[in-house]
Amino acid sequence: MASSFDGEPRQSGASTAVEELEPAIEPAGASGAPRVTLDDVLAEPAAAGAAPLPVRSAQPLGAAMRTARVAAIAGRGARIVVRGSAEPLEALVAPEVDPEVIADAHARGDAVLVELCEGALPLIVGALTTQRPKALHLKATTITIEGEQELLLRSGRGAVRIREDGDIEVVGSRISAASRGLFRIVGRLLRLN
Repeated sequence: MASSFDGEPRQSGASTAVEELEPAIEPAGASGAPRVTLDDVLAEPAAAGAAPLPVRSAQPLGAAMRTARVAAIAGRGARIVVRGSAEPLEALVAPEVDPEVIADAHARGDAVLVELCEGALPLIVGALTTQRPKALHLKATTITIEGEQELLLRSGRGAVRIREDGDIEVVGSRISAASRGLFRIVGRLLRLN
């Protein structure tokens, strides 16, 4: 015999697994709020301002992760379309996630990872990259690219190679340099051709 959360003896077995979890879930109406299930979140959304209809699930749900597409984003709020559902839902961007990351995912058409919990709005917890980008845009306060032995930037027949010994090589069909201010070239030895 196993004991339940309320101390009453219960028979052990797979058939009592749901019964053992049931006392840990607050019954509908105990805190004054209706119980919301995953079915409610994935069901067709209620009219604006209307409270969702509570539906009691046979099995309590802790949390579920799903992928979704972002239909719109404004600040920390978003409208998403969860995979397998056609209707958009209201969602929030998790506090630890930068909303710009989700806005970039929306612009690229990338999927986002959504945490679904009963009684709460869906929570966007990350962006997923599922395809190699055709263009890559990096924007940050500081960007550091470091290679222990060599760093090579190449496009077509032009390249810049930086080696660990400090040797820097610039190769191209035509190389031009311009400065709006002072242009200094300093070296022990300058050689032209």
